[in-house]
Amino acid sequence: MTHRGIIASTTPTVVPAQAAEQINLKMLKRMRNPYLAYQLDATAYPGNSGSAMYDMKTGEVLGVINKVFVQATKEAVISNPSGITYAIPVKYLHQILRENNIKL
Repeated sequence: MTHRGIIASTTPTVVPAQAAEQINLKMLKRMRNPYLAYQLDATAYPGNSGSAMYDMKTGEVLGVINKVFVQATKEAVISNPSGITYAIPVKYLHQILRENNIKL
């Protein structure tokens, strides 16, 4: 089954600090060059994580489904989905493969 949707935004994934004394140099460096994720307007369901997100016209893989925002319980996602899904851009997958000398 294929779902249709759009990339609604590119969102930095930065974990906020609870208090100023928790901010450190590593965190500041991460904030300058944040890891980006796609926020989609399509709903992914349980079991969709890890699926490819692709351009239907070209077949080019753009990202990998990562997580779904669940408003209530996981069981409610089927009957009342939130519609907010996140995907990891494929460029990060390519980077991990290069760093580990894995060739496709």
